[in-house]
Amino acid sequence: MTFPILPAATPPSISDYGLIGDMRTAALVSTRGGIDWCCLPRFDSPSVFAALLDPERGGTWSICPVAPYRVTQQYLTGTNVLVTTFRTDDGEVTLTDFMPVTTDGRPDGRHPEIHRQVTGVVGRVELAMRFMPRFDYASRTTRIEVLKVGVFASDRAEQVVTLASAKPFDWVVGAGVATTQFALEAGERRWLVLRFDDDDVHPVDRYDSDRKLEATCAFWRHWVAEVRMDGVHREPVVRSALALKLMTHAESGAIIAAPTTSLPETIGGGRNWDYRFVWLRDAVFTLDALEAVGHPAEAGEFMRFLRRVLRYESAGHLQIMYGVDGRRDLVERQLDHLAGYRGSRPVRVGNGAAGQLQIDVYGEVLLAADRWRRHHLLSEGTWRSLRPLVDWIAGHWQLPDSSIWEVRGETRHYVYSKVMSWAALDRGVKIARELGLDGDLAGWAAERDAVHAEILDRGWNPAGNCFIQAYDHPDSLDAAVLTMGTCGFLPWTDPRLVGTVRAIQEHLTTPDGELVFRYHTPDGLEGEEGAFSICTFWLAEALLKIGDRSAAERIFRRMLRHANHVGLYSEEIDPITGEFLGNFPQAFTHLALIHCAVALAKAAIAEPRHPHQQHP
Repeated sequence: MTFPILPAATPPSISDYGLIGDMRTAALVSTRGGIDWCCLPRFDSPSVFAALLDPERGGTWSICPVAPYRVTQQYLTGTNVLVTTFRTDDGEVTLTDFMPVTTDGRPDGRHPEIHRQVTGVVGRVELAMRFMPRFDYASRTTRIEVLKVGVFASDRAEQVVTLASAKPFDWVVGAGVATTQFALEAGERRWLVLRFDDDDVHPVDRYDSDRKLEATCAFWRHWVAEVRMDGVHREPVVRSALALKLMTHAESGAIIAAPTTSLPETIGGGRNWDYRFVWLRDAVFTLDALEAVGHPAEAGEFMRFLRRVLRYESAGHLQIMYGVDGRRDLVERQLDHLAGYRGSRPVRVGNGAAGQLQIDVYGEVLLAADRWRRHHLLSEGTWRSLRPLVDWIAGHWQLPDSSIWEVRGETRHYVYSKVMSWAALDRGVKIARELGLDGDLAGWAAERDAVHAEILDRGWNPAGNCFIQAYDHPDSLDAAVLTMGTCGFLPWTDPRLVGTVRAIQEHLTTPDGELVFRYHTPDGLEGEEGAFSICTFWLAEALLKIGDRSAAERIFRRMLRHANHVGLYSEEIDPITGEFLGNFPQAFTHLALIHCAVALAKAAIAEPRHPHQQHP
């Protein structure tokens, strides 16, 4: 896909970015050559580049032609190495961006680095570079010094980034910004390397960029070779798996929901949240998706993270999210000095939903543990961490909660939360019984049966022929209940599940049936939101499970067309314009794509279409 250059006054859209990373942190690179979002040294650290949230003050590191240009951007095949190609009337250059990892998939070195190679391909191209780091979410003053081999930038207190280059540039420095212009001839190439938290700028050849690029590509291609997925949808599945892998933290085993904060659910609105943390729900969903395509090792790393956080929980109470290092304190605050993406304020860091009661997370953790034990030994020590969760849910499933969607209004008895309570109790009984582990099996089984009966009684709307969003709200619908069959609460052939899928297909979709909203009921927040990408994939998979393969394939294919130019998705899609909304890229969306693609592939093997059958 080729993009015409937009006027400089028009900031890039969310969909104009690709993602690079080293399984420690990540950076967004625009089709204009700008690194406009990067937090260092970790995903949940303060930003150093945040032009995505404020083009004037946020900070960027951009490289692009001086003259008008056309641009394409793509990943090197089977990797997370990003290549942006600029074409002007005078020539062509490529910009290759990556963060180095070792061949065993660990961050390369103590200091996070971003390597950028500019290569002349055709003719002669004049390039402009702008280096504008802004520490601590652009709240501190940046000091820049030009040295013989590069640039030294600091906040005069704690943080430092350095920029090294092979040849000296004619820098112009002022107000914490370094700019320069340079020409590149065909066949000429230059490495530029940013390093965080190093008090010296080294000659660029000391950063060993060529070797690190080779090792990084080798790791990613080896990892991709192990992706178990064939057929027409392999390419989007591989790209989704690569995106999910970039959201894992190699050192702690954590898995984040997205690498960004405060990208709005509607332009100009206030639904702007920080997703750079470890939602247990999102993480176990991600593990399930990676395992489905042949990558179970990440589950072992996450179980290590999970055991560590459970060690400090009391009496089985489970917080829904944690920091990348396992910390519980995720205080939400507003950064009023940042303008927000296209004026969408407030910009938030931290997340107040960490203090919510979301009962469903117990079910998701126990479901993950049940899957884990199929391939690994579930030790007595691990069970000692999990058993209190089953005890807790047995005594508290009757409570109202804030649901999977983290509603900030009143708590309710959400049907999805109750279904996951059932799943926690069901898997707790199953694990303890089959492995001969200790636990109140009789009590858990009684509570499991009680919650199952209550859901069928209070969560079912006979008039609408569907399961509803919450008890005592018979007209409410919730796309989350599309997953009721996945956990085994009822078989997919049950008429009640079939009716629920059809009701959501009719009432929670856009007029063309292409995109799905998560619900339409008031949630305590002002403003609208887009269609939820995960819910759209959920609907496609649910339609497949109830026997409507044609509709499932149609919705899935349409969603594939909504991916951006490098195959990435945000959390939501504007139902009118198709514009990306919400944090990006979003693990929820990519894991749902994988699950749906795997289900469709299995259906195709079980019941291949005959040549005369036409896709709708």
